[in-house]
Amino acid sequence: MKQRIISKCTDDLPAVAEKLLEVHNGKKVFAFFAAMGAGKTTFIHQLCKQLEVVDTVSSPTFAIINEYMTRKNQSIYHFDFYRIKKLPEAVDLGSEEYFYSGSYCFIEWPELIEELLPEDAVKVSIAEDVETGNRIFTF
Repeated sequence: MKQRIISKCTDDLPAVAEKLLEVHNGKKVFAFFAAMGAGKTTFIHQLCKQLEVVDTVSSPTFAIINEYMTRKNQSIYHFDFYRIKKLPEAVDLGSEEYFYSGSYCFIEWPELIEELLPEDAVKVSIAEDVETGNRIFTF
């Protein structure tokens, strides 16, 4: 059953992140579908807080992948495939190895590499209500 949560401001994001991790307990690969500026990186920052990341969380737009460490010394991977032009580029980065590593993987712009995602990847949609500015999360 799909969850739909409306976030009226960034103060709501910790609760949305907690709910996502609760509903999909045990899942490790999360693909974020949203327009530019919808808040993908901001939301991933909140997920990383929930998972006790000790590193600075930032957009991997140019690096394509960032690795963060948690308090328990576990790796979390954050991908941004916006600059990938062809699927083989993602394959050459070893994306699939990360996706099947058992570590959390948060993926921005998954549309470009969707066929590489595990079948059980959690698809998260973030849409903006243009009238209110609210964000609508569906997962």
